[in-house]
Amino acid sequence: STCAAGVPGREDLFFFGAADGGVWKTTDAGRTWEPIFDRQTTGAIGALAVAPSDPNVLYVGTGQVAPRYDIMAGDGVYRSSDGGATWDRVGLAGSRHVGRILIDPHDPDVVLVAALGDLFAPGAERGVYRSEDGGRSWRKVLAPGPTTGAVDLAADPAHPEVVYAATWDIQRFPWLAYFHP
Repeated sequence: STCAAGVPGREDLFFFGAADGGVWKTTDAGRTWEPIFDRQTTGAIGALAVAPSDPNVLYVGTGQVAPRYDIMAGDGVYRSSDGGATWDRVGLAGSRHVGRILIDPHDPDVVLVAALGDLFAPGAERGVYRSEDGGRSWRKVLAPGPTTGAVDLAADPAHPEVVYAATWDIQRFPWLAYFHP
């Protein structure tokens, strides 16, 4: 599991994302789990968020963000408006590795995404993105640099308009993969 999210007021409803196993849902407090992301083009999940103001709205950021000797890239951000029954890819395909998604507590269409970008090459896709229309359009709000991506986000609970971002300057090289000393 790379991420998990619950629904306030529903102690039986949870979701989790797997490194290369998609998104899973339980409606019985974890006794049984159902895969809900199997029809998408990637199974690598890095981030998952449930909208506080509408628990039917979910966002999934694809691609593992914690690299090991092997790592699965994703193909952007997905959104569901029906609790995970159906999904729409809503952009940021070049982000490749999404570490965190924050949804505005009052508006499920306002969302921030922390994108690590391509681990094997510098790129302009790294940073923090904001959408105010449910992912139909994105604006980069933090551009840390071509080898520095965003991996985490946290909002101040007392002032959710104050957001902190964690960035990571990383570039992997193919010849250093698989058990290189």
